[in-house]
Amino acid sequence: MSVTASAASRAAEILSRPVALNGLTVPNRIVMAPMTRMFSPGGVPGEDVRSYYARRAAAGVGLIVTEGTYVGHESAGQSDRVPRFHGEEQLAGWAKVAEAVHAAGGTIVPQLWHIGMVRKQGDPPYADAPAVGPSGIRVDGTEDTGKAMTQRDLDDVIGAFAEAAEAAERIGFDGVELHGAHGYLVDQFLWSGTNRRTDAYGGDSVARTKFAAEIVAAVRQSVSPDFPVIFRYSQWKQEAYDARLAETPEELEAILTPLAAAGVDAFHASTRRYWLPEFEGSDLNLAGWTKKLTGRPTITVGSVGLDGDFIRGFMGEGAPVQGIDNLLDRLERDEFDLVAVGRALLQDPEWAAKVLADRFEELKPYDAAALKTLI
Repeated sequence: MSVTASAASRAAEILSRPVALNGLTVPNRIVMAPMTRMFSPGGVPGEDVRSYYARRAAAGVGLIVTEGTYVGHESAGQSDRVPRFHGEEQLAGWAKVAEAVHAAGGTIVPQLWHIGMVRKQGDPPYADAPAVGPSGIRVDGTEDTGKAMTQRDLDDVIGAFAEAAEAAERIGFDGVELHGAHGYLVDQFLWSGTNRRTDAYGGDSVARTKFAAEIVAAVRQSVSPDFPVIFRYSQWKQEAYDARLAETPEELEAILTPLAAAGVDAFHASTRRYWLPEFEGSDLNLAGWTKKLTGRPTITVGSVGLDGDFIRGFMGEGAPVQGIDNLLDRLERDEFDLVAVGRALLQDPEWAAKVLADRFEELKPYDAAALKTLI
């Protein structure tokens, strides 16, 4: 990502500004985006995971959002190498991660996750557990492949999120992020394509927020009042990139308002390219609209720090890359508050330090081989 000297100095100044998320002060505007790594056998994060996150905190990342971690529900996951946020050994491992990140000067929140209908029966860690979702329908429209959740199922999952959040505060994390994006369980309730329920949890866009809002409220009650609760959401799904929860700002406001009222302190609005406007007639991206509609701090994300070769390689198409000035302009006019960096930071642990010190020429280009390591 090439930048001029003036843009580099401006980047260091703007990105270095602290920001408050409820009772947490994040020392700068750079967030490490959550990225599934699958380096935790038995769901236990070890020394390599601890060092992986601590390196990025030491290099100046203001807030780390961990990879998705399974909450304590038998149908939450599909791998025995993805970390879990329940169990004595698993939580002991995470406590050491939080301690290491704090020692390196950073802040950290776990992303709490339930994959819902993405799961297939037979997947570890609990092979006999069924896939569950609002209507037993997968994102691709496949029906009769899983279980439509009963009220008891809903209550169990809500409780699992609340218990994980309580554990996060108890073992020293700085907040939690609830994964409500990308076609996983919470998002399956938010999206009409997978939620065809006829009870109180289905129907119009407001009714479809009921499950997510109840999770937020239960989490809010399980932690201290000043403990930040972040909610990540997206329009797109893993198997439906054109899917949309809302076609207009008014529809988006109807979805976000109950979540904010339930206790969300900040929203993490996931897009594939942060610079694209979300609705016609405005340059605001999804994070920008979210902040305007809710008044809550927002995190933007989507191809920050990546070059055209990466985009062509991973998205199957060419795409213009926005200069750093575009991102800084948006931050200066308070369109959003923080910027999450994904694969660029995965490739280069020193990414934040280099950006904050005007050392853009030292940034390493992304190589997909980085996905196979915890560098």
